[in-house]
Amino acid sequence: MSGTIAPRLVLAVDVGGTKVESALVDSQGAIAHGSLYHGLTGPDTARGDLAATIERVARQSLHAADPLEVIGVGIGSAGPVDLGGGTISPKNMPNLVAFDIRDRMSALLPGKSAVLRLDGTCIALAEHWLGATQGARHSMSMVVSTGVGGGLIVEGQLVSGRTGNAGHIGQIQIGIRLAGASSDAATLEALASGPQTVRWARAQGWTGNSGEQLAVDGAAGNLLALAAIRRSATAVGEAVASVSTLLDLEVVAIGGGFVKVSADYIDLVASAVRESAVFDYARAVRVVPSALNGAGPLLGAAALIHRADLLGALPPLPLENSASPG
Repeated sequence: MSGTIAPRLVLAVDVGGTKVESALVDSQGAIAHGSLYHGLTGPDTARGDLAATIERVARQSLHAADPLEVIGVGIGSAGPVDLGGGTISPKNMPNLVAFDIRDRMSALLPGKSAVLRLDGTCIALAEHWLGATQGARHSMSMVVSTGVGGGLIVEGQLVSGRTGNAGHIGQIQIGIRLAGASSDAATLEALASGPQTVRWARAQGWTGNSGEQLAVDGAAGNLLALAAIRRSATAVGEAVASVSTLLDLEVVAIGGGFVKVSADYIDLVASAVRESAVFDYARAVRVVPSALNGAGPLLGAAALIHRADLLGALPPLPLENSASPG
């Protein structure tokens, strides 16, 4: 129709440990009809298969609109990432080490902007743009699911860090390592993620084998299930208290599939923050559920283009001693 303004769409791509997802997202945060696609990933998938899946899913989304309407591609990925090199080396996908995702996505949209960030920082950006942390200048957003991830907004700007890996809250250590234990054993992710919480409950004698069963048994009052859920929420709360103490946060938004394991999971986290924080200012941080219904990673990837004003101006430095493809 004459006079109609074409929408400004961004190809948003999210690379995670279990799936890659893509969609076209407009400047209001709406996902274009028929543009949402996904493919399976995983730790044992071959590098070539992972690369093919990522490119196939992105191409499928692009086919849902006139390419002239697409102004760029925003990429969120599990980390570590290397913003200087435009590569990703997801911890849970060892076959994808040093994968040149920015160049590959740029090839789909020659001449258009291509911006890469850690998936957790994309989630923080999405919550700040459209979700539960709107209006806050100092916030953190988290996901508790198969893994634990997060991102930060400080002074109203997304915090990416020197290489792009700021916000890796799942890998901070919040307990004292036992002699001989690996560093991974004391991380928040090892203590609080869904699979690790199920593993811990089974070690205590619980007979279920999934987060869904844990939720059912917890709702029925099973003491082992309740203890496992509380252990996860307490670990998250202690981590939130530590970050809030360091950065003086206003609000923390928490999403992810495992948060649904209990109706009071967010309340348990908030209680743990109050109990473990040393100072009143850290204890006062608000803990709220995500407002994005699981769409945070894709919306945040789109915001890398639509809300580039929040990214900061300093260019990233290359990640030292980056691994190379084997």
